[in-house]
Amino acid sequence: MRTAVALLNFNGLHWLKKFLPTVETRSPGADIVVIDNGSTEPDTLNWLASEHPKVQVIVLAQNLGYAGGYQEGLKQLSNYDLAVLMNTDIEPQMGWLEPLTDRFAQNPKLGALQPKLRNYSKQSEFEYAGAMGGLMDQWGIPFAYGRILGQCEEDHGQYDMPVYRPVFWASGACLALRMEAFWEVGGLDGEFFAHMEEIDLCWRMHRQGWGVEACSSSLVYHVGGGTLTAGSPRKTYLNVRNSLLTVVRNAPSASAMRIVAFRLLADGLAGIRYLIQGQPKQTLAIVQAHFDFYRRFSGYALNPGKIPKSWPRVGVYSGSILWNQLRRRPSTME
Repeated sequence: MRTAVALLNFNGLHWLKKFLPTVETRSPGADIVVIDNGSTEPDTLNWLASEHPKVQVIVLAQNLGYAGGYQEGLKQLSNYDLAVLMNTDIEPQMGWLEPLTDRFAQNPKLGALQPKLRNYSKQSEFEYAGAMGGLMDQWGIPFAYGRILGQCEEDHGQYDMPVYRPVFWASGACLALRMEAFWEVGGLDGEFFAHMEEIDLCWRMHRQGWGVEACSSSLVYHVGGGTLTAGSPRKTYLNVRNSLLTVVRNAPSASAMRIVAFRLLADGLAGIRYLIQGQPKQTLAIVQAHFDFYRRFSGYALNPGKIPKSWPRVGVYSGSILWNQLRRRPSTME
């Protein structure tokens, strides 16, 4: 299967210099592609041409975010069967790619697949962005095998079996995609810009009968937080807005309305807490996210004939991960 490893770059020349040589060396049989997402750094394209002449470069005129950048860049890779969307701050380990491509060859209904993600700085720990594959609770709150909310476990092999684990969502930090499935479900939603776009994509894949998995025999290390830090109001805005839009687009109608009501209340309480903590910009980000959600609601939720009747069959937890953490009780998947 013809495979491209696609790195989306926005002013990340330092990451390319650090990790691109490793990506090239450790990805035999794949073509390496850098999609430059409107970078303003002057030396990036010259450096790629002189130091990595075999790397294919796609240049976009402006920064379209993760979702829009990949959506546009992948249009120019239509002759590939598979594309691995890889953050520029990832160090793949030896033999990381073959288990992914082998699995797509074995399972013709597999749409998306992620490797095991561990923390580049604390290499025995899972990494926040996706750990060993993503899950979703009944309130539309994502978490992962090896990571609940902000807490990441050490990797002791506890999620290594099965090697290919069905999950609700696969991490966009390193996301292998079957191009047929990607385009069939409409690809990434460029309106999201960044955050939650891979969860939305994987949910739509489930709805159209494509599988989503995580692979424990493929390992990459991820630095993480290279674009927006955890305390960024912009990140808060995107996460709040996109999370709500993902739910109303993909969840059954009754579930979606229940989740939205709960999340709006929870967001409001979070906004009050930010005010008390002296972080008014975070509160404003939540307010702006809600108004933007209201503005976009009809375009995402009211599509006749496209409202799903049930949740995906894998990776859905019937309880509340927030409540479990407050009570410090383990969750049980179903």
